[in-house]
Amino acid sequence: MPARVLVAKPGLDGHDRGAKVVARALRDAGFEVIFTGIRQRIEDIVTIAVHEDVAVVGLSILSGAHLGLTARTVEGLRAAGAADIAVVVGGTIPSADVPRLLAAGAAAVFPTGTPLDAVVAGVGALTRKGPSCASVS
Repeated sequence: MPARVLVAKPGLDGHDRGAKVVARALRDAGFEVIFTGIRQRIEDIVTIAVHEDVAVVGLSILSGAHLGLTARTVEGLRAAGAADIAVVVGGTIPSADVPRLLAAGAAAVFPTGTPLDAVVAGVGALTRKGPSCASVS
């Protein structure tokens, strides 16, 4: 059974082209991908992740709100008893924020420009070995 990945666009960011490209690359690599669409509330992302029994939640954030949105997602999953779901973050992420995202509970960070094969490999490593800290910058 393929690993399940939720690709989510939290907050008010309405740009989804990159998230769709990543979702397609993950799907083509054999993952089962669920895409939430744009402008999702953290509470809804957590509910979908738990309901769909995903291994990874991928947050695509271009709005600059990545620190708060990531922390709230990790906290929401913990509160829902789903701390075993890894959270990865991609998008417009300054390199100085990568350690802060990892400290907030992100399992991996994929800034804009990360090669798709690196994203696929990173998500694959998380689904095979469980959550672990990784970063691509």
